[in-house]
Amino acid sequence: MTAESVVPGRPLSASKTPEIDPLQERDFGFWLYLMSDAIIFALLFATYVVMTRGTDGGPTGQDVYDLTRASAETALLLTSTLTFGMASVAVASGNRNGVIVWLLVTAVLGLGFLSLEISEFVGMISEGAGPDRSGFLSAFFALVGTHGLHVTGGIVWIAVMIVQLLVKDLTPSVRSRLFRLGLFWHFLDIVWIGIFSVVYLPGIL
Repeated sequence: MTAESVVPGRPLSASKTPEIDPLQERDFGFWLYLMSDAIIFALLFATYVVMTRGTDGGPTGQDVYDLTRASAETALLLTSTLTFGMASVAVASGNRNGVIVWLLVTAVLGLGFLSLEISEFVGMISEGAGPDRSGFLSAFFALVGTHGLHVTGGIVWIAVMIVQLLVKDLTPSVRSRLFRLGLFWHFLDIVWIGIFSVVYLPGIL
């Protein structure tokens, strides 16, 4: 050890302690959350696949699924991915007003998706195809309903971020929150593509 490396009054290891960016810690923690959420959805998908034949003499997917409605839901959610991407572009360019506008459009598309999904659930239940009718329908409502709850949470998160942007600038903390929100929203789109491919298409065709 050289004399220059010793600083009186400071521990020898202090100079070697790396500084941890709290925003990077939050991003990493959110990745862990998404992985745990992916496991939950994987289990719900597996349950649905196992229960597809557990109709107990009740309606099957061909009886209750509406491909036109499911396609409209898919179009709305995939378009919301594009609009959120535009919001991310506005974040990168520092255009706060642009971010607010694109987030509003994304929220409207998400609300349209939820309205179609809720009407689907209400129609199925009114026809006697509720989650208590069979194991197949229980698995369907569990999987699709859990995704719908996540979309609801995402819309609430978008609303919170819009309020923050109205009173704050695009600070590093706000940018970090928008980044995590983007990860969450795109994750929901990926899950929905899985639902459309595993639930609706095979169930109808």
